[in-house]
Amino acid sequence: MKIGLFVPCHVNELAPEVAIATLELLEGYGLTVDYPLAQTCCGQPQFNNGDVAGANRAAMRFADVFDGYDYIVSPGTSCVSHIGAHTPDALSGTRSRVYELVEFLQDVLKVEHLPKPVYFPHKVSLHQSCHGLRLRAHATPSERMLPWQSRLERILSLVDGVSVVHPPRRDECCGFGGSFCVDEPDVSVAMGEDRVDGHAATGAEFIVGAEPSCLMHMGGVIRAQGKPIRPLHIALLLTGRGGA
Repeated sequence: MKIGLFVPCHVNELAPEVAIATLELLEGYGLTVDYPLAQTCCGQPQFNNGDVAGANRAAMRFADVFDGYDYIVSPGTSCVSHIGAHTPDALSGTRSRVYELVEFLQDVLKVEHLPKPVYFPHKVSLHQSCHGLRLRAHATPSERMLPWQSRLERILSLVDGVSVVHPPRRDECCGFGGSFCVDEPDVSVAMGEDRVDGHAATGAEFIVGAEPSCLMHMGGVIRAQGKPIRPLHIALLLTGRGGA
């Protein structure tokens, strides 16, 4: 099984440790993982700002770069959601091979244990990103009025010592929204403050999620407010890097 590691732009620039942890986790399961150096943006920023032609060109390049891999795995729900939902129909073969990390572990590998035991004796509050929640079935959206399920909660059952809690309104947006945070900074910050307050009110030491951009946004709010809570990507926790 040959895996192409897709690293979103913001992860490459601002959180490379998340990409490294993702690589380590996949290789820990004995997989052959390649990081194509020619990869560029998936096209989501262009699409979200109305440049459909530019987004499609980026998507076609994405498909060319990742051609030949059995699966394409990424540590982020947002870009994976874009590839899965907003790329040309000609790329349907590429769409079907793109997975967010936790989805891949659960749906393809069907893992029942981590490559190495991880002990994390901390309380974590789960953040369900909007794209992961509604486009990748990471959890049950409240508006569906269906029994609750959470991929993050299930994968964390493989970690020893961890205590999982949820904030009030557990599927509420953090306010990042890509270019939304640039176009509407006051609203974005206010939403981020509300979301961080909700997570902090649980008494958790960490906010754990699968979308790095949400964690980046809330991390900025946390630093500005001096809150006693830290953002933590799920890949870092699953590789035992949570306390770093």
